[in-house]
Amino acid sequence: MLIKDIQITRHKLEINPPFPSSWDPRPLTKWETTLVRVTAENGMVGISSGDAMIGFERYKNLFIGENAFDFDRHSRILESISLFAARCWPLDLALWDLFGKVENKPVYKLLGGGSGVLPLYASTGTVRPPAELAEQACQIKDMGFKAIKFRIARREPDEDVEALRAVRAALGEEIEIMVDANQAWRMPWDISDWWTYEDARSMIDKTRELNLYWLEEPLHRGDFEGLRKLRAIPGAPRIASGEMNTEYHELRYLMSSGCLDVLQTDCVYYGGITGLATIARESESHGVTFSPHTWGNGIGFLANAHLAAGTGAPPYLEYALDPPEWTLEERDFMLTELVMHDGNGCIDLGTKPGLGFELDEDILDRTRVR
Repeated sequence: MLIKDIQITRHKLEINPPFPSSWDPRPLTKWETTLVRVTAENGMVGISSGDAMIGFERYKNLFIGENAFDFDRHSRILESISLFAARCWPLDLALWDLFGKVENKPVYKLLGGGSGVLPLYASTGTVRPPAELAEQACQIKDMGFKAIKFRIARREPDEDVEALRAVRAALGEEIEIMVDANQAWRMPWDISDWWTYEDARSMIDKTRELNLYWLEEPLHRGDFEGLRKLRAIPGAPRIASGEMNTEYHELRYLMSSGCLDVLQTDCVYYGGITGLATIARESESHGVTFSPHTWGNGIGFLANAHLAAGTGAPPYLEYALDPPEWTLEERDFMLTELVMHDGNGCIDLGTKPGLGFELDEDILDRTRVR
């Protein structure tokens, strides 16, 4: 089946009140979405979302008229495009969505997966005072989640430790707590200092009694030696990273060299489903868990969920949830149905073909950036 056309549209939803995420010193005032639609010669359409696809138009002709399901070919070209333009991996996701629709199967089944049920961890995005954070943690626990991730490193370390202690006291021991330091990358306008190895080690020492499930992005994404040393600390939590590493050799080195316990590369940002399916399957041989980052809209979440379910399923998959500031209605504004958890800390991907979503064309018309 040949590719007839590729269409890219951009959309913007105003956020009010702004969302004060921990990874950005500027509160989020607009939620931007890029949609990729691949039309096959028979008229069927595969859809995805993710990176802005800046510069892709220069290379669109490399795909038109080609076999839509020659995934390895397309992946190699997308890898090369990333050297000259933006990350254009959403095209790979759209092709998998198309493949699922043609075969009338969900993507995770096409990847060889069994069950489409995945356990989730609720992933918060704000930094709150201890009492407020503990209250929010209890609200999320009451929603059925068995694991919750909290953000740190936008205040003094002792204040972070105090907040995490309040959370553990409120949740008890039956809920897993992940912690994200967001030290692997920065927004372009953020010139704050990176954590050093000693900073990260100090946080591990101060939170040892809290029995954290993992410590995420404690160091810059390229500090392989520092990550390896942190992982070797007796009694340290699992070390998670790799969200922003954007080369195959980096991912393989992170896994093979003992740098981490959990690899978090997002198929929207790098590799697509095609590339990361290979990495995910390799991870087991290195004793590494593949649990991709999914903080984005519902389409990106579904792509990573199908990838995870189709290649082995991690103990927990990230599910963005930060009430009351960050709502599912905002996250998934482009969809006819919200991508909902099941009330028991899981999501069931079901049997819908492709990635299993439908677009709300009315909202997309109103939010399109002309």
